[in-house]
Amino acid sequence: MVATLTEAEFAGHPIRIRRSTRRRKTVTAVRDGEHIVLQVPARLRRSEIDEVMAELVPKLLAREEQRQRVPSDDELMARAQTLIDRYLSDQVLTPLTSVRWVTNQSQRWGSCSTRSGAIRLSHRLRSMPEWVVDNILLHELVHLVQPNHSPQFWALVQRDPNCERANAYLDGWTDAMAHRDRPTPF
Repeated sequence: MVATLTEAEFAGHPIRIRRSTRRRKTVTAVRDGEHIVLQVPARLRRSEIDEVMAELVPKLLAREEQRQRVPSDDELMARAQTLIDRYLSDQVLTPLTSVRWVTNQSQRWGSCSTRSGAIRLSHRLRSMPEWVVDNILLHELVHLVQPNHSPQFWALVQRDPNCERANAYLDGWTDAMAHRDRPTPF
């Protein structure tokens, strides 16, 4: 593989353009330290690279900003109240006392103590989209209505229109983490 590297700048961000003779169609933008690396086919003209850069770099920066923005415990509590108002206002709940991030949950996304009304969310959710966090939070809130995973429980959880999408996202994430250290077969 022959790769050439040139430097550029986009909106104050240093860009490295890596041209590859092996790359035919795809263009990617990834973070490498303080630089953003734009990986492009060697045959791409500079004007085409500028177009791609204008499209991909803002997307990369937006993803990074979203990952850095982690709601505080107080903000989680406010989100929980919004979810209660939206999906569970017609239900009798055990009073919610707290919602907080924890780092000791590596097997679960969240947990709920129906006795104390405390909800804990895994720190692994911090980098995930808000609608995924909201779905896990709603799942735990529903335990304050139904402490088990009965059909009534699932009917309440599925009031969230993002329920299936969030489950698919988490399944994909879990699968990717399970296979991250395995070499690719090609």
